Amino acid sequence: MSHETITVTTAEAVCRIRLNRPAADNAINAQMITEIGEVLARCTSDAVSVIVLEGGAEVFCAGGDFQAVSSSGSAGDPAPLYDLWLTLAQGPFVTIALVHGRVNAGGVGFVAACDIAIAGRSASFGLSELLFGLYPACVLPFLVQRIGRQRAHYLTLMTRPIGAAAAHAAGLVDIVADDPETALRQHLTRLRHLRKPAIAQYKAYLGGITGDPVADRARALDANRAIFADADVIADIRRYVTELKLPWET
Repeated sequence: MSHETITVTTAEAVCRIRLNRPAADNAINAQMITEIGEVLARCTSDAVSVIVLEGGAEVFCAGGDFQAVSSSGSAGDPAPLYDLWLTLAQGPFVTIALVHGRVNAGGVGFVAACDIAIAGRSASFGLSELLFGLYPACVLPFLVQRIGRQRAHYLTLMTRPIGAAAAHAAGLVDIVADDPETALRQHLTRLRHLRKPAIAQYKAYLGGITGDPVADRARALDANRAIFADADVIADIRRYVTELKLPWET
């Protein structure tokens, strides 16, 4: 399908979505949200198990489209973007943010919602909303989950971008690399072998636990029992024991 705000390529169970509004610094508008949502919906039902979200060489995403807000006097309904981030966070695939350059405001929401973030050393991350009397209401639930309340609070208050190294120290970025594309390929050598049902079950389980071993005991035991009641799981274990072959090996 043709798109106005993104480009999409799919190969070997990996779908790459590139934000493609360079004249607007890849700012988020309603069309972009719709187009990414359509791609994610297709990926939910097909064989795609890894989604890579990327931007431009200089700007990943500048946040919301201030030009559109200025013209219309409204930012529109925030629900579609929030639900898009929920799909990145909870969908039955591994989501990777591949970041070059500047990330601001809603762009940070995209990164925080992804399972893995890989950044180049020139990347920067900022929340500029309070400078305009706003605050990142929709970004913060995802950002707090990723880096913790106080770090997200400080980043919001300061409105000053932080570099890739600081973002890595805070937990917003998982990998900082001189060559992010090489780092992505290294990750994909493992991630593309993960089975989609297992990803979906794992992410559903992870989203339901609190991190308190006492409170999570019943859920953990139920999940463990369900895993080992799966005939395909047992068959793969037996094959490995008898043939020393991993599930994807012929």
